[in-house]
Order: sequence, then C-alpha cells, then structure tokens
Amino acid sequence: MRRLFGTDGVRGIANSELSTTCAMQIGSAVATVLSKGNHKDLRVVVGMDTRISSRMLASALAAGLCSAGVSVFDLGVVPTPAVAYLVEKYGAMAGVMISASHNTYDYNGIKVFGARGFKLPDELEEEIESIVLDNSPEPILADAERIGRIAYVKMAAEDYIEYLKSTTDESLAGMRVAFDCANGSASRTAEKLFRALGVECRMLADAPDGININRGCGSTHLESLSRYVLEHHMDCGIAFDGDADRCLAVDENGKEVDGDIIMAILSKDMKERGRLAKNTVVGTVMSNFGFGKFCEENGLQFIAAKVGDRYVLEQMQAGGYSFGGEQSGHLIFRDYAKTGDGQLTAVQLLSHLKRCGKKLSELASVMKKYPQHTVNLRVSPAAKLAFYTDTTVSSVLAEAEEKLDGCGRILVRPSGTEPVLRVMVEGEDENDVRTLAESVAERMKELLSVY
Repeated sequence: MRRLFGTDGVRGIANSELSTTCAMQIGSAVATVLSKGNHKDLRVVVGMDTRISSRMLASALAAGLCSAGVSVFDLGVVPTPAVAYLVEKYGAMAGVMISASHNTYDYNGIKVFGARGFKLPDELEEEIESIVLDNSPEPILADAERIGRIAYVKMAAEDYIEYLKSTTDESLAGMRVAFDCANGSASRTAEKLFRALGVECRMLADAPDGININRGCGSTHLESLSRYVLEHHMDCGIAFDGDADRCLAVDENGKEVDGDIIMAILSKDMKERGRLAKNTVVGTVMSNFGFGKFCEENGLQFIAAKVGDRYVLEQMQAGGYSFGGEQSGHLIFRDYAKTGDGQLTAVQLLSHLKRCGKKLSELASVMKKYPQHTVNLRVSPAAKLAFYTDTTVSSVLAEAEEKLDGCGRILVRPSGTEPVLRVMVEGEDENDVRTLAESVAERMKELLSVY
C-alpha cells in the first residue's frame, strides 16, 4: 500500500505534513534511486508553482539532491508539463515539480518525472518511500568534492513556450479570448504564448502573491471567467489550474465546457483529420455517461481507466492510443506530451475553433452531458481503508444502485490526493441525482465516522 505517494505525487499541508525535512529526504531518495548505475550527467530539473511554500520546499529538495551528488537545474516558476518536457530536452535523469495543483495555497506537493518525461512507475515510487520512511536502504551521501551544484535556468519558460507554439500551424489572429491563470504557473507563460500565436488576450488571475493561487479562480472556480466572457463579448474563456496541467473552458455564452466535452470536440476533429490512433479515446470511470454515448454515435472506442492522469496514460501506452483525459481537464495528447498539459489543450482547442470557424457553443453541442452530482466528504485515513472493507458500506451502495434502475450509475471512491471520499451519482433527472448523492453521502458519513 502507498504510504507517501498518492495518484499524483506526494501532497500535504506545507510546513507540517510536507516539511522541509521531508522534502530534503525525498530529494536524497530520488537521487539514490534514480542514479543507480549512472556515474555521470547526474542532473535533475526542478520547477515550482507560485505558492508561498514552493521556493522553500524546492530549496530543501535541491539540498537533498545535492547531498547525494546530483546537480540541480532550477527552472523557477513553470507549469508541471514544462518540467515533463524540459527533463528530456535538457538531458536530465529526472524532473521534479513542487506543486499541489488545484489545491489551496496551504497545501503543496512533489511530483517526480523520469528521464523521458513520464511520471515514475509505482515500483520506483515505492523504493523512494522505503528510503524516506524506513531508511532502507540508506540514502547516498556524496563525498565533499562530489556534492551537486545548483544552476538557475533563465530560459526554461521560453523554451517550453516555443515548443507549445510548434504544435499548431494555425494563426489565431482575430480571436478574442479571456485566460484565467489561477494565480499560478500559467501566469508566467500563458500571455506570452497566446499573444505570440495572435490571440487578443485578456488575462485574469495572473498576479500571484503566494497565497491567492486557486482562490476563487482557475479551473475549479469558473464563475468570474464566465462573467467576464459575457460582459466583454469574448469568443470564449480558458481556465487553468495552479500548475497549468488542467484546462477547462467557457463558451461565448459563459457556459462551462468541461474536460469530457473538450475531449469530445477534439477527438471528433482528430478522427476526421486521421490523427486519432485506432479511433480510440481513453477516459476514466468518472467520465460522463454522455461521453460514452458520444463515442458510440461517432464510431469511436471508449476505454475507461482508473481516475488519475497517470492511469489514463498507462492505458494509452499499453494500447498505442494517442488521446485521452479526464473530466477535470487533464488532457493528454500523446503525439506532443507525456502528461496532462492545460496550455497545450488550449492551443489545440483554439486552433480547431479557428479552422472550423464555428462558435464553441456549437461545437460543445456534439455531446449531451448527463446530470452528475458529486459530494466530497472529508475522512480520516482509517475511514478510507474501511470504505473498502466495511460490508455495510457495500450494502448501502448496492441499494442506491438499485434505485437508479439501470438509468444511471453511482461511483464512490477515496481521493488519491486529498483526505476526501467522493460520492458521485449520475442519471437522467438532475433533482433525483442530487437527492440520491446527498443521501448516500450522509450514510457514508454515518458509517465511516467511527473510524
């Protein structure tokens, strides 16, 4: 069982659950595990988001890496997918991103990528966990003359922007788009990228102060972006999360266009242009019921992976598929990237809009979205475990499934990144869906409160 890493790296409250000591130990452990048999070019690229704790944790992690004889290329504030891209471009043996993605500023996290830009497989994360938590084996401690050095890479963001520009041949001149940067990593890159592509940009939430990341903005809070698009008659709006690996949109009417709908729009376009490998899209068990129906109606195969972009990518690699993603806006274009990339998604979506000359609302109508309601319950680690073992929990879920009578579904799962149990119900009637979700959540709360 995972003890340190979740589905998206290590995450916790900064300076308590995720301390500088822990970050330094992780740095040392990463160096120890990934430098096996490698006696030269021991370099790791390290990026961060805009949280007040990110520089502190990045410095501690860099100290751990250097203590094991590994040098650090400090990228500064960049999006998570920039780290995944630059680790290979700069010839490093690993990349590390300091970020808690869509969480509030008090959280932070550590995400590790291998030399080819993919997130580490489970077995390597378990080796790192063993060193950090059990001191087994003992981490490497370099001789004085072999201590690693730190170099600051001034062109990191620009190198990443240039790559994203190369993924489209379209000029986006004439498009009027509002971008919500979540006061996060996209604040460093989005305006430069989209202005260079010709977009008339209006930037929102692009003034990070260390504690305003994701606060009432970004992909988890679309209200301000929707109002702005409507009031200023923009073509559409694009919202990123704190580390810019997610992208959601709003159409010209201010209506949300989530990850499932963006996948529907782009998979249809990719199929028509012969760019969708095996005419298959990889989603997750949380993908809207309507997305599966869309795939059936458009001759596409839909594969549902476990929740988490790492699992989507695993399915894509195993089957040789080129496109997949999550409802939350983690979309993976395997021809261009090795992890979810919000700005890449925006480039591809806006390029398609420009090519076809249609409004986003028209494109979004390609898929009917079924009512879906999710309740998040804060639970203890013991309650998360009990969810899988308590037989009464299973009975409650079975009874709820019967009430849907084959016209919907219920999915309850512990979050891989937060101390939360997510209760999701989907069906034809919005009121019935909401009522059942809240009823099941209340029962879960009663049953698991004892743990």
